[in-house]
Amino acid sequence: MNGETMRATLQVTKALADLQRVRILMMLQPGELCVCQIVEVLRLAPSTVSKHLSILAAAGMVESRKEGRWGYYRLPGRTAGAFILPVLKWLSEALREDKQIEEDRKTLAKVISCDPEKLCKRQRMRDS
Repeated sequence: MNGETMRATLQVTKALADLQRVRILMMLQPGELCVCQIVEVLRLAPSTVSKHLSILAAAGMVESRKEGRWGYYRLPGRTAGAFILPVLKWLSEALREDKQIEEDRKTLAKVISCDPEKLCKRQRMRDS
């Protein structure tokens, strides 16, 4: 194993070593989410969610895009690192019937039905 492969492996294992980051990965399975939607499901501060997302991004486990002041995240496509997609598949299968993940899915379904702009405004008001 070369040094680059070892670093990539350690980044992925670090990313998976936190409950909130695993929950984020599972939330992103159906598709792209706005940061405010992730914040709403996790009920964490936006700065905390951003830190988790940056760790996941550094490991190549999520991709992001900006649209104005909105940040969106999704699972990586086929161009992901060699072992990222198998790890995500394993995670999905291993947690298929996890109670926390099921609860997150239910909460996410409600959150997705809200307008992201209104959601973000509500969060900013709550945090101030």
